[in-house]
Amino acid sequence: MGIISKDISKAVALLNEDLVVAIPTETVYGLAGNIYSEKAVKAIFETKKRPFYNPLIVHIPSTENLESIVSHVPEKARQLANAFWPGPLTLVLPKQEHIPDLITAGKDTVAVRVPNHPTTLQLLSQLPFPLAAPSANPFSSISPTTAQHVESYFQHKIKMVLDGGPCKNGIESTIIGFENDAPIIYRLGSIALEDIEAVVGNIPIKNKSETPEGNKTKSHPEAPGMLDKHYAPATMTILSNNISEDLKKYYGKRIGVITFQNSIENSRILHQILLSKTGNMAEATSKLYDALHQLDSLNLDIIIAEIFPDYGLGKSINDRLKRAAHDS
Repeated sequence: MGIISKDISKAVALLNEDLVVAIPTETVYGLAGNIYSEKAVKAIFETKKRPFYNPLIVHIPSTENLESIVSHVPEKARQLANAFWPGPLTLVLPKQEHIPDLITAGKDTVAVRVPNHPTTLQLLSQLPFPLAAPSANPFSSISPTTAQHVESYFQHKIKMVLDGGPCKNGIESTIIGFENDAPIIYRLGSIALEDIEAVVGNIPIKNKSETPEGNKTKSHPEAPGMLDKHYAPATMTILSNNISEDLKKYYGKRIGVITFQNSIENSRILHQILLSKTGNMAEATSKLYDALHQLDSLNLDIIIAEIFPDYGLGKSINDRLKRAAHDS
């Protein structure tokens, strides 16, 4: 019998017993547990093989719960929460003293968001505690966007995957922290940079994930999702501005290809996935991880992924692809 179920009451019971449950969100599936249970939080880290220096995101049912988790909310943070919650925005803010250090990797800040998924919002409303929920995958592997992805990763290691269907957005939340109450992007994600800038006005947003100091903090990342090796298939993955030219370098190899909106005719390609025939960036984003999962299961030698236009969600896709291809 599989571990996938749509039974929210069963998930509530397991979480109340300090066990971990995989839950759906609009971004990716998360491996969830009670933030106040040391047993549950340690189980999240151990199940994922995630290092304890990498903080977790706290999931709450509504904006009204924010000030029970954090001690200070800058005006710009409030504006962003009002604009994007429930949704794929994570805010990193000074924590209340009762938030366990295990969640925050000993930092005095905590990452928090209100997910935009009806199943998980219903779940959160039935629990007396928030949930820590990093992506439901082994550390650094491709994030899961279906219940089946999670089951294939963890089969007998967790009791349940709460099935909420395929994730609508398909990549993780955008993470924003604050210095002197000014916003800084720690991780690009499901909300485009341009949409964030439209809300916070002329205040500059420093994209931490693109700066040298942003990803060199290998042992002390300032927020979840900042490590430079992440979201990676087991198959060697390379990025390309010219796939037809790069195919010539890998004669005789089993090659899979991911493209944005145009197919490539080439007999050297064993399997090809086109993310959006219409050039819709949101559609491409929602399909990205599933495409990586598919190609990674085909015993290929190489995955070649097309570099996306560097604007809107294309920036977020390129961020994920660069980390997937890191050191390949």
